[in-house]
Amino acid sequence: MILTPDNEYTVLLDACVLVPMPLCETLLRLAEEPALYRPLWSDSILQEVGTALERMKYNSEQVKRRLDAMRSTFPEAFVPIPDDLIQALTCIPDPKDRHVLAAAIRGKADAILTLNDRDFPAECLAQYEIDRMSPDEFLIHQYHLNPGAVLDKLDAQAVAIRETREAVTRRFRERFQAPRFADLVEGIEPQENNT
Repeated sequence: MILTPDNEYTVLLDACVLVPMPLCETLLRLAEEPALYRPLWSDSILQEVGTALERMKYNSEQVKRRLDAMRSTFPEAFVPIPDDLIQALTCIPDPKDRHVLAAAIRGKADAILTLNDRDFPAECLAQYEIDRMSPDEFLIHQYHLNPGAVLDKLDAQAVAIRETREAVTRRFRERFQAPRFADLVEGIEPQENNT
């Protein structure tokens, strides 16, 4: 199936999923041709990513290189957002997170991919027909839609850093970003809860 702008699954990537490099790289590889979805972000989101990377002791050249690479690889991901839309989104409890929903609305996103579920209430997002997904949920969903493509992209990511697929997915489990996806890829059966 060829994706067209009329039927693409479009996802707004929150800053928190773009900061951790293994997760960010996996998400962006899934958006490269052949794309499994279309990513979106705003200047505000990329500014948050840059600030977080600087706090993590990346130097300014490293931060610039990473953000420039994202912008040049995915120019269509950029979504401009008007201030009045941000101010109107009072259903988002933290005013500092309203720009994320504003970008999702302007970009006609199907979902917001975030580790921050508390600040994106489902009832608020439902007004705009936007879902909230964790990286774990999103990656599992993508895997079930096209396991071969997901595994190929994970393998390419592993080769690029001279690692194995298991080393890449282990990072998702260790940092609690996508542990169920890591288990799925590695063929680990979920443990039953006997409590």
